[in-house]
Amino acid sequence: MRRRHRVLLDAAGEPEGGQWNFDHDNRGSFPAGGPVGLPPPVRFPPAPITREVLELVDKIFADHPGQLAAFDWPVTAEEASRALADFIAHRLPRFGEYQDAMWSGEPWLYHSRLAAAMNLKLLDPRTVVAAAEEAYRAGRAPLAAVEGFIRQILGWREYVRGVYWQYMPDYAGLNTLGATGPLPAWYWTGEVPMACLRDTIGQTLRHGYAHHIQRLMVTGLYSLLLGVEPRRVHEWYLAVYVDAVEWVELPNTLGMSQYADGGIMASKPYVATGKYIQRMGNSCAGCRFNPARATGPDACPFTTLYWDFLQRHKKSLAANPRMALQVKNLTRLKPADLAAIGQRAALIRANGGVPLPTSGGTELLPLA
Repeated sequence: MRRRHRVLLDAAGEPEGGQWNFDHDNRGSFPAGGPVGLPPPVRFPPAPITREVLELVDKIFADHPGQLAAFDWPVTAEEASRALADFIAHRLPRFGEYQDAMWSGEPWLYHSRLAAAMNLKLLDPRTVVAAAEEAYRAGRAPLAAVEGFIRQILGWREYVRGVYWQYMPDYAGLNTLGATGPLPAWYWTGEVPMACLRDTIGQTLRHGYAHHIQRLMVTGLYSLLLGVEPRRVHEWYLAVYVDAVEWVELPNTLGMSQYADGGIMASKPYVATGKYIQRMGNSCAGCRFNPARATGPDACPFTTLYWDFLQRHKKSLAANPRMALQVKNLTRLKPADLAAIGQRAALIRANGGVPLPTSGGTELLPLA
């Protein structure tokens, strides 16, 4: 796509910087004190017609989840253009380094907030890509940040579009892992004891927004490990996010997040213990669950359910070269440990997706 559209190429037609991908520079997490001097995104207080719509929504859908008080999204092409200029000037330079990081109480960080404007056709994606490239050419943003941002639009977004139109309508019903569990009711309220889920869902209900790691590695990861039916997860994402036009949302949810398509979208299920969330944010510091524990009353449910997921699907996952090492790690656990993990995972599922205060069985050694 970069060759076809002549994006981030040098005079010889090769990739700027001598390589196509700078992901190794774009995996940073914030220091212990958190982000400093975050530039807040430009806000768009609702104009009279927007206020009228908000009042109508509040009246007709008063019992629906979510909040309207913080609504400040761009709703015109002019506002969307201002949002793009604000992102390019103030947040793009550090977007790459911190695009996967999370921090409680900071919903926007260095992200663009432009997906909804593009999906609603208030912004042409080509305009967004060109603005990011121009920032690099002018020395106003580093190559790693610009390449990572452009790849999300010119690469990933277009790939998602291709998957949707190639495989729909059957794609929506795929369920390779055979997950049949219900979506926990607290996905609609945020009333859950796990801090990372409480933060992400609470933010989602306030703003209709969460960035890609919060969606993939917090809410999406938990529903995958829990064994929620993929169609129910898809319906939740479609309902709660302002940028969730179905052609964008459905492949990202069913394919990338839930691995329900068996590898059409992504080459492996993206699963991890609570240690990943601890590494990329600060929510674990204020949580009563320990991401290094798989059993016991203080064990992180992500960690319990991770090992249970590997155990339940080990036969199929062992055949995946990218999952073989994770599955092999099951051999570190004694049969009694696996039994305790399975028991606690079953209790979590039976209790609506959260652990009982005293559930857990025998304590294990810390598990990374």
